[in-house]
Amino acid sequence: MTNTAVLVNEFGKVGLDHHLLRRADEKTVLLEHGCVCCTTREDLVGSLLELLDEEDKGRIPPLDRVVVETTGLADPAPILFTVFSHPVLQHHYGVDRVISTVDTVNGELHLDRNPESTRQAAAADVIVLTKTDIAKTDMINALRARLRSINPSARIIEAPLGDVNPEELLNSAANWSTTEPRDFDANGSASAPKTLAAGDARHVSHTHSTALTFDGPVDWTAFGTWFSMLLHARGEDVLRVKGLVDVGEAGPVLLNGVQHVVHPPEHLEEWPEEDRRSRIIFITRGVRSEELLASLEAFRSIVGAGPRLLEADAPV
Repeated sequence: MTNTAVLVNEFGKVGLDHHLLRRADEKTVLLEHGCVCCTTREDLVGSLLELLDEEDKGRIPPLDRVVVETTGLADPAPILFTVFSHPVLQHHYGVDRVISTVDTVNGELHLDRNPESTRQAAAADVIVLTKTDIAKTDMINALRARLRSINPSARIIEAPLGDVNPEELLNSAANWSTTEPRDFDANGSASAPKTLAAGDARHVSHTHSTALTFDGPVDWTAFGTWFSMLLHARGEDVLRVKGLVDVGEAGPVLLNGVQHVVHPPEHLEEWPEEDRRSRIIFITRGVRSEELLASLEAFRSIVGAGPRLLEADAPV
């Protein structure tokens, strides 16, 4: 974690969290003006620009990463939009991952009462379960199942007493083995989810996850057109999309987005694992898997482009 800057956000008049951080080689900056995801986000922009200026002037060593710690109230999408839409920041910063922490003891309650909690879970690449040292096993398992139903692609890590290896949080290798979707066949019938406990279905009535697998190279231009149309029509309801897309080159294109905010597609030099099929995961709110698939198939029938859709796994 050397050469790391940490931006600490406080919601309230008195900042406390930044005093609790152990200082090493990291630089800590307090964002004092409330929730970092709110409308202006000037505090975040100013701090990121300040880091660039201090690094350029040699006042701090070159940074490998910046960790933005938000409040529990923050919606990740506006934060990502700030980075990718700013004329300067977009050329110096890229978003590596979204990490969400979930209080194991109170997590179910937060998911029930706070829409932001669901959006954070849906947007996360990594979910860290805190307070697992004082939570009962059945409570941990139930929360895991619920989070998996919201976001089947996120890696879930337990952190008893707040103890977690930073490398587990920051390892950028793609992780596709965590998906545990329903099996959704070509006729539209779905089997029971593999990990969702009986009685949990009420939690995910408005959040749907769809995993698409294709059997050959995808026409990137055609897919991009359909994807842009989807975001234009229902962008606020596409909580998260991530995927590895075979475009007929040596490595795949990494697709990663939250709501209207899509990271610039990254062309990887090689596949991270032996399976080289295109796999794309959508987490949506109010957009059922059947609607998403119908939209994709309708577009494919018009343009006559794209490989065969092998699987469409959809926990709903």
